[in-house]
Amino acid sequence: MTREEICQALSGTHPRLGAAVAHASLVLIGLSAIAIALETEPTIPETIQRLLFGFEIVVLGVFALEYGLRLWAAEHRWRYALSFWGVVDLLSVLPAIALFTPQWQVVRALRLVRLLKLFRTSQALDRLVAALREVRGELFVFIVIALLMLYVSAVGIYIFEHQAQPEVFRSILSSLWWAVASFTTVGYGDMVPVTPGGRVFTTFVLFIGLGIVAVPAAIVTTALLEAETMIGRRGPSGPEGASDKTPDKNPDKTPDKTQDGEDP
Repeated sequence: MTREEICQALSGTHPRLGAAVAHASLVLIGLSAIAIALETEPTIPETIQRLLFGFEIVVLGVFALEYGLRLWAAEHRWRYALSFWGVVDLLSVLPAIALFTPQWQVVRALRLVRLLKLFRTSQALDRLVAALREVRGELFVFIVIALLMLYVSAVGIYIFEHQAQPEVFRSILSSLWWAVASFTTVGYGDMVPVTPGGRVFTTFVLFIGLGIVAVPAAIVTTALLEAETMIGRRGPSGPEGASDKTPDKNPDKTPDKTQDGEDP
């Protein structure tokens, strides 16, 4: 196979091998996720443990081969190696170190990076990334506002509750945990206001928290809808306006000679 054919096969665009390679990669990633979960079972038999270890070696070998082929077939190798998907491919191979170096067992957690490879050929992910780029300014402003509101909420609850519960709301920094739990509407119950002022203040914070969650979701959703609208206007045949001229539905229709003044 040529370098171009290898690139097409790995990217899923090869006419014969693209679909097979893509499906095999998805199956392997899914089985790898199941194997990672099974490894944590304390009562798993030793025979199954050896099988899982062997399967992990096979998976690492396949992903190492894939990374090597992608690096070899890339037109600009450094650009691929430093790209997002290049880093993901490399991190998918690094857990091999843990197989031979027991003190580096924490590296095994990098196997979860393989799950990102599920979205490699997803057009929906591309649209989401494009939408986030379009609204990155609005999201940045909203994140700054959200951080300011978190800080103001921590200061407010500290003022209301510190004297009543000095061991719970010890400082503004410790009150930040309460602000985060309240803004996300989780409310773990480890820090609960007891004063009337603190409870009223908490009510306002909870309503603000609903907006903190809803506003960025609405911004991203609007950007996605705009991206879908632009794709729909562009149409499958090319840019907008390219399909204004529709062909004659009856190409074999002969012109009417009576229009030229001739007898039928």
